[in-house]
Formats: sequence, structure tokens, C-alpha cells
Amino acid sequence: MILRPPWLKLIARCLVIVTSAGISFAADKAKKIETPWSFAPLETSEAPPVVRDTAWPKTRIDYFVLGKMESKGLKPTKRADGRTLLRRLHFDLTGLPPTSEQVADFCDCATEEKIDELLTSPHYGERWGRHWLDLVRYTDTTASWLKSTGSAWLYRDWVVKSFNEDLSYPDFIKRQLAADQMPEVGPEENAALGFLGLSPTYWKELQLPPEIIKTTVADEWEERIDTLGRTFLGLTVACARCHDHKANPISTADYYALAGVFASVKMSDRPMMAEELWVPVKKARGEVAALVKKQADLKKKKPKLEDLDVQVAELSKKIAAIKKGTPHYDMATIVGVVDSALHVLPKKKGHGTLLDYQDGKARDLEIQIRGNPNTTGEIVPRRFLTAFPADKGGPRKFKNGSGRLELGESLIRDSEPLLARVIVNRIWRQHFGRGLVETLSDFGNTGDKPSHPELLDDLAARFVSKGWSFKWLHREILNSATWQQSSVASGSEAADPNNIYYSRMSRQRLDVEAWRDAMLSVSAVLDEELGGKPVDLNDAANVRRTLYGKIHRRDLNIMLQVHDFPDPAAHSPVRTNTITPLQMLFALNGPLLKKQATEFAKRIESEEGATKSERITRTYDLMFQRAPNEREVVLAEAFLDSASLAEYARVLFAGNEFLYID
Repeated sequence: MILRPPWLKLIARCLVIVTSAGISFAADKAKKIETPWSFAPLETSEAPPVVRDTAWPKTRIDYFVLGKMESKGLKPTKRADGRTLLRRLHFDLTGLPPTSEQVADFCDCATEEKIDELLTSPHYGERWGRHWLDLVRYTDTTASWLKSTGSAWLYRDWVVKSFNEDLSYPDFIKRQLAADQMPEVGPEENAALGFLGLSPTYWKELQLPPEIIKTTVADEWEERIDTLGRTFLGLTVACARCHDHKANPISTADYYALAGVFASVKMSDRPMMAEELWVPVKKARGEVAALVKKQADLKKKKPKLEDLDVQVAELSKKIAAIKKGTPHYDMATIVGVVDSALHVLPKKKGHGTLLDYQDGKARDLEIQIRGNPNTTGEIVPRRFLTAFPADKGGPRKFKNGSGRLELGESLIRDSEPLLARVIVNRIWRQHFGRGLVETLSDFGNTGDKPSHPELLDDLAARFVSKGWSFKWLHREILNSATWQQSSVASGSEAADPNNIYYSRMSRQRLDVEAWRDAMLSVSAVLDEELGGKPVDLNDAANVRRTLYGKIHRRDLNIMLQVHDFPDPAAHSPVRTNTITPLQMLFALNGPLLKKQATEFAKRIESEEGATKSERITRTYDLMFQRAPNEREVVLAEAFLDSASLAEYARVLFAGNEFLYID
């Protein structure tokens, strides 16, 4: 994983400013930008397309897919067998394998009931919550020098809970931007503010002049706008920081209208309890912080005091008394945001910079010429993008505080068609391995056009009409004949090698979380408890789901790095699948597979009286929910003549059948 240090970004920004000084942008100003297809209102058909094979479709989705297939001379492949379908369902919805008993009891005629059952599983929220965390650059641990880090896991658990409760997408968005400004929700929803509170924050050396610090602060605003724009709108809004967007109708004024929202907030630990309970805790924590500082100063400045130990001990007693006498003192707080306008000023005396936060206030920003915060133009009031007017008067203006809640309302009301298309495409991609639009976070003119535009619009419009329900969307996709196809193609590879027209199901590799969790599950050691503080993935005793492994933004766990885990400092719409020698070396020599293979062998060997052949059969039953074929038995018996059952299990854990889902 490569992280760009802020100083490198600063140099790059300065180079852009210097080299662009003599360039005329008159031609760009005169250029008319075409409105992207994704901005248009959603179009739905009263009836789905007419198809020749009327027996195949099961849902509206299938008519759109089959119609496109038939126009290309393709035919769908057969339906997947029951075992394959059940494994696919379990991994898609929960990230865990089914048991052999569940496979044996599964009836193809009960697929709808099985989908409903898995959607009510608490593991559904864990699986789909992790997909969301990729987009919002989730981390448990940020830089050590940050004054406020809070309990990030509260945000992670809130996301999981929201998916399990099928919180509507509009509410899901608004709470992440402004839960603290929504009177209809309780303080426990402040956990949602982790979306903003976990934004990357760069080091600011306040001994440097404000001209430099302003650039660092502006880089932070850019990151927040980039994540917001790409996550919700599928647009590279941050491209407009230095100049009007080259490809999309997003102006520099639009950029600074949004940047004003982020210039009006600051990171802050937020309580998840009523304000009257929080006030005394906040006061007590301030007193404790002052006493701890006093202790440190004594030890540092007066280390030779005769009664130093006595004074330090007395301060410790005071600290303990305050903590004991303050109810809820140790309550967890989420790292969130509060409204507070930031002004970067020179110190009144001497050299250096002052970060002047004006709590409860908001500010509008000046346009920064070519992205340089030290060369400014006209002030732009906080508002939404001009491409999405709320009415004839133009885009929605943000007048209440920072404008976070109004920003959420604008996303939902004013850019509804784009918002719906983007999230529906993300869900589709997770289920099929490719999107209807392959550039998941670029729905602008530089992104790909949809392979099935009518299907995308129809599905997005119905998603909105069904209350923006994710569980409805899952049901609609998973009950389709398209999704239930076999991954064994029926001659379509040559005509459609990339499976753009979905004439078969694409085989998909498990992500690192599902792979590790599956090992823990079949070894019967998985701790299925939901939520809570993160646990180090290097801890051999850690048998919790990988979702609960500690994520460190600046020092990502090696196992995660090797297996394509996304950069926790950046929005990640897609996981890149790589095949590297390091992955195989990890499988052969890493502690994870060695440990879990040993645990798996213990489970098999605990079944006394079993023959070698029976143990091989049991191994396949637990790992793959099927019986081994004759050749697999012969190979396994030969292997076990010279190796242990644990070594055999490690080979299977690293094999394709365990790594891939048909």
C-alpha cells in the first residue's frame, strides 16, 4: 500500500500553480460541456422488453438481460445446481459458507425463502457493511498525533446495524452527514458521523507560515469533497478545485460552494448519550487532562524534586477521584464533527500560524485561483451543484449552520436519478462481479456508458419507489434467472468473453475477509459475536470475523496488504484482484493457514474411529459441502501417506475451490 504524504501533495500542488501561471483558460470557458447521461431523469418502461424465450425470465430484470442477449445472438446458460446456488447465496449475503446440513436440506423450490432467511441474518449487515466501509476509507486507528481519534468501531457497528435494519438510503446518507442536526433521531445515531470524522487529517506544523498551512487545510477539504462526490454521486467533483471540470458541468464555483461546508466543521469526539449527561463528563475529562499534563510537566521540568513522587501520587488520587465520581466517565465517544468555522491566520506575535475555530459559526469560501488558497477571488455562498437545481431559482442554498443537513437533502431530492443509479450499480456489481456501469465512481462523461441503460433506469426507479430499500433490491436481483445461472458457459465465451451481457454467471474470488472467515467457520472456531472493539489480526487467539480486525491507516496489517485490501486512506469503489508470489508464500508459510489448518485437523480427528477415506470425505463435506470424486480420493490418500491431515487441510485452504465461488 502506498500512501501519499501531505508534503508530496503540497509540492505537486505548488508545481501546478507555478506551471499554470501563464496559461489562458479562455478556450475552456467557452467550451460547452455536455450534460452526462446519468443526470437525466429516470426512464421506466410500462412493460419490459419482448423476448423470444418467454419461459426463462423470472423477474423484470431477466427481460432486459435476455432481450440484450438475444439481440447479440446469445443464450443464457442453465440454472446453477442447488449446492452451487446455496454457497453463492451464503457468501453473497453473509460472507460465510453454508454447512453441509444446510446444503442437504436445501430445496431449489425454496430459493426465495432462503434469500429472505439470509437477509434477516445479523451476518448480512456484517457482509454488506464492509462493502460500504471500503467506499468511506474506514480505519480504526489514525495518526498518533491526532488529538481526537474517538472510538471508530462505533461507526463500523452503526453501518452494520443500518444494513441489518434496512435503513432507507436517504436516511443512511443524512445521518452520516448530519445526525446531530436531525431532531427526529436520538444521540446514539451520532455514531453515523464517523463518515466525516474519520476523514484523513494531515499534519500541520504551526511554526510554519499560514501560507503553507492554508494549502494543507485546503487539501483536507479536497479529500472530503472527493469522497463525498465519488461515493454518493459517482462524480469526480474535486477535479474542479483548480479549474472548471474539463468533462462534466461542474464549475470551480460549485467546488468552493461545497468546500464551504467542510470549512465550517471541525473534528470532535461526539457522545452517544443525551447532552445533559455528556456535559459533566466533558468537564471532568477536561479536568483530568489538565492534571495529567501537570504530572507530565513535573516529571519533565522538575525531575529532581525531593517530593516529586508524593506530588505525582496526589495528582493520581485526584484523577482517580474525578473518574470515580463522574457517572459515564468512560463512555465511548465517536470521532465525529461539530459546526465550527475555520480561519487560518498568522499568529499575533512572532512567527507561525493560528487555527482559529469559531464554534457554532459557518463561513463561505473565496474561489482559490488555480487551487491556490493564497490567491483568492470572489466569495461563493454555500450551496449544491448548479447542475442539480432545486427549482427555477437554481441550486439549493445552505443557510442552516455548516449546511451539512441541507447537503444531505440536496443529494436525495435534487440529484435523485444520479444518486439512485450509482448505488444500484454498486449493489449489482457486488452480486455479479461487474457493474452495469464499470466505472463505479465515475458516472460523468469520462466514465463508461451503461451496458444495459434501460435495465439500470428501471431498477433504479423501482428501488426509489420501494422506499430505497436495500433488502428489496437484493431480493429483486437474487431471485432473477440472470443471477441464478451457472458459471459453466454454454458456448458464450467467444462471443462475450467479458460476460458483458450476463449469458452466464461469473466466477468470483473471495475477498480476504470471506476467505479468512470461511477458514474459521469450517474449523468450528469462529466467534460470531457482533460488534465491539477491534482486535489485532496478528493475535493468534483472534477468531472473530475479519471485519472486526484492527485497521491502521498508516500501518496496514500485512495479511490485508498482500490480499488486495483497499487503502484505508482513500475511497475504494472496487477491490483489485491480483495474483502474486507473496500470496502463495503467505498460504504456504503464513501463520493464519497453519493455525486454521491445525484447528481443522483437530475437528476431523476428534471424530474417533474414522478411516482415512472417511476423513477425506468429511474434509470435503465441511470445506465444500460435497463428496470428493474418485480421483480426489486417490490423490488425498497418496498425500496423507507422507503428510499430516493439517498439511492436507492447508493445501485445500489455499486451493481454487476454497478461494473461488461459482
